[in-house]
Amino acid sequence: MRRICLTLPTNRHCPETIAALGAEAVHAADHFDVEVRLLVLDSCGPADHAAHADAVRRLPAHPRITAHHLDEAGQRDFLARVTARSGSAKPELLLDLMLPDGLSYGACTNRAFLIAAALGCESVHRRDSDSRYQSADGRTVFPVHHELLSLGARAADAAGGVTEPVGLPDDLLGRRVAMVGSSFVGELSVDIARIRDADPAVYHDVVSLWAPEDWSAEQKRALVEESFAGAGTEPFTADRSLLTVVDPMRVDMCNIAFHGPSVSERVPLPPARDTIGSDYFLIHLVHDARLPGVLHNRNIVNYYTGERRTGPGFLAYQTRFAKFLLSMLYFHFVYDRMADAGDTLLDAHGRVRPAAVAALARESTGLDTAENVRRLDALDAAYRRLGGQYAEFADHLAGRRARLLDEARDDMADFAVLTEAWEGLVAAAGDTPLTRPPGRSR
Repeated sequence: MRRICLTLPTNRHCPETIAALGAEAVHAADHFDVEVRLLVLDSCGPADHAAHADAVRRLPAHPRITAHHLDEAGQRDFLARVTARSGSAKPELLLDLMLPDGLSYGACTNRAFLIAAALGCESVHRRDSDSRYQSADGRTVFPVHHELLSLGARAADAAGGVTEPVGLPDDLLGRRVAMVGSSFVGELSVDIARIRDADPAVYHDVVSLWAPEDWSAEQKRALVEESFAGAGTEPFTADRSLLTVVDPMRVDMCNIAFHGPSVSERVPLPPARDTIGSDYFLIHLVHDARLPGVLHNRNIVNYYTGERRTGPGFLAYQTRFAKFLLSMLYFHFVYDRMADAGDTLLDAHGRVRPAAVAALARESTGLDTAENVRRLDALDAAYRRLGGQYAEFADHLAGRRARLLDEARDDMADFAVLTEAWEGLVAAAGDTPLTRPPGRSR
């Protein structure tokens, strides 16, 4: 029986989301021949952690569902044993990259990948704590349904499970479906709608900063129009799914599943700290390596939580957005070269080659940072035009320019290190119990 990992990383209060995740796990177990490991990776303080533990205890019992709720101490204990067992000469560095002191969108998902390997799961299905499921005709529409119809199957065999004509060339039909995903409806995925509402011209200037600098004005306008909007606002009415090489702009990390042997056991996500979008790398890798995927329309509903609009929350969130813009200098370089590499990113078994990805990440760290200096100049000017708390953030940004430029480069160097060590970490995780047996100190 196939075993899957349905995971929710969270650093905010979300008992209702845990309950909804439990319902999705039941749907998976009742409709497919699978065993579900429901994994909540909890980075919250004691009060929220206790509320989450209660929500996990209240999940309905099911013979093929096992829930795991790990706080950061539990995660650190597991990761310390994995990194020590991995054979790396720098286990302390790997532990820091897996569980850094600070928020990391990539690292929290990497922890799910390693724990899934420890639990013997074939795939990882990720959701977010600030999203919820749609419903239609009185039933909840769970993304896991499409994910389990296709993920890991040969594309030729998965073709019968989609609703649209197959959008794959014949030479890809023998490859396995590496990713199944959809997007979201509701609010923008990045909390910058207030900039758009206050001044559309400034919004254009800010959002266009994530495009390659040499793009034309028309290309940048098109990017701005579709950026962060997901699937818009159209509600779900009926299933649509397509077997294809999935466009990275059509899927979101709150609504994604990866086949471990093809992708997530081969290459990790960039562990960049405090950087929005750092967890989207594998979506691009799957596309550029021409691995089959399924795009469906069971879009999740995105909403905002209040803390990112408070004083400290606003400062932290806008810093993450600024670091996202700076990261694009390096990611665009890697994406372009992955697209050129195409099929050579894969080994003879159709799996991603970690060495190829690590080499590109390391090469990118030698790029001239002048483009990022210009990005910071443009962002500063745009935020000062907005005034108010945005101008105050520009003052904060001005004092951190050199540090942010260095961090963006160093984040890619860290990604190269982690990618080179990833296969060893995955193998070690497969031999490491998630929790220590009673009476064992190691």
